[in-house]
Amino acid sequence: MTSIDLNADLGEGMGTDEDLLQIVSSASIACGGHAGDAPTIRRILKICKARGVRAGAHPGYADPKRFGRFRVVMPLDQLLGQIRSQLFLVRFIADEVGVPLAYVKLHGALANQTAEELAFAIGVFATIQAMDSRMAVLALDNSQQVRAAKAVGLPLIREAYADRAYTPDGLLVPRAQEGSVIHDVDAVIERCLRLARSGELVAIDGTVLKSSARSICLHGDTPGAVDLAREVRDALEGEGISIKAGSPELPTP
Repeated sequence: MTSIDLNADLGEGMGTDEDLLQIVSSASIACGGHAGDAPTIRRILKICKARGVRAGAHPGYADPKRFGRFRVVMPLDQLLGQIRSQLFLVRFIADEVGVPLAYVKLHGALANQTAEELAFAIGVFATIQAMDSRMAVLALDNSQQVRAAKAVGLPLIREAYADRAYTPDGLLVPRAQEGSVIHDVDAVIERCLRLARSGELVAIDGTVLKSSARSICLHGDTPGAVDLAREVRDALEGEGISIKAGSPELPTP
């Protein structure tokens, strides 16, 4: 049976975490950078443990006023220190709760920058690899994130977005551009079904992109997020596609 992972970004103060944790198979947990705090992390991890949801860390620029969605110019060492601090926090709590952290997914502007800039992505992922070489990266498929994860020897989970428009070169359309977020429920569902069945995405200009992504991101910070996530899951299962967290691609020796 064909299967696909559904992941959501959680712990961002949207009030939808518990509902989404009934739907998704992977939870990317904000860890004190763009959002999130220790009590929230602990609560989500406990729910993940109880429900068998795969848990991951979701670090970003430490810029909560702008939700980590703007690139911050700073020395690379300072940024890497922010990422390490966020990962230390979520790993410490995960150890307390007894939940393995399976992956790291970068947030917002940090994710976009690593998707575009290979040298930058290698620096960030090398820091993660030095902390835990077994930690997978949930990476935007066909982006520099994938190449960087392979370069530093991290396990890889390829991701696509349910409700974000793509450029013809396979990156996300910037949020400032009209049409960057897809609000039509039927269009989102059709995109998820096409990805799961055929490994294809359609870019904003109609270009058909091939994708090996087996994890679909359902944003938790958009209006109607829970209802949309539920409809996506129902549609996938209605087509005989099971929802589960698959195994990451392991680095080649």
